[in-house]
Order: sequence, then structure tokens, then C-alpha cells
Amino acid sequence: MARKKSDHLTDGEQAIMQILWQRENCSVKEITEILSRDKDVAYTTVQTMCKILAEKGYATYHKEGRAFLYSAQITQKEAQRGAFTSLLHRFFGSSPELLAQHLMEETDLEIKDIEALQKKIDQADE
Repeated sequence: MARKKSDHLTDGEQAIMQILWQRENCSVKEITEILSRDKDVAYTTVQTMCKILAEKGYATYHKEGRAFLYSAQITQKEAQRGAFTSLLHRFFGSSPELLAQHLMEETDLEIKDIEALQKKIDQADE
């Protein structure tokens, strides 16, 4: 049985989106060449992932000659917002307080980081 496609970005899709956010338009061939600098990636794999990104609404494409040129349909900030909201709902019961507690307990936040966060909280209250 096939598993349900995720609405969120997989690691491979994220790598492609990083390229699309840096460039206005990019062909599947160009994306494959860029990704292949780190490890071998098949053209057909990149082509499939680009199609999935378009289906999910993260990217759009148009045909130019024989090539399909892809571009980001959402900004990196919008993608970050969606990923954060998903993380908050899935792992912290939609509670920013639980997330903040987790960050304080599980990371090496320095006092200056906590003070900067407190300053932002105070500014938001004003």
C-alpha cells in the first residue's frame, strides 16, 4: 500500500527549494547538476520531486523549449512559518509555552539568548 504524500517538505524537496529560492528559474537539469555536487542524484528523481513540489503548491513551472523551468511559488519565510506551525501542532499540542520550555530544557540557550527573547516578549506586550 502506498503511503500518503506529506504536505510538508521532505529533506530532498527542501534541498530543491533552497535552489529555487536562490534562483529565479531553474531547469531540472540545472537543479540536478547543483545537487550532484554533494552526491549523485538521478535526473529522473529530481524531475519527480519537482513535479511533487508543484503539486504541493511550493513551486510552479513553465515550459521553455524542451525544458521545464521551475520557480518557487512561496517564499522561504512562508515555508518556515508552515513548518513551525506544523511542529508546534504535532509535537507540542499547539502550545508555544511547551515549545519554549522544551527549548530551555533541551538546548544550550545562553543567558543573552533568553534575555533577547524576553526583550521581544516585552516589546510584543507593548
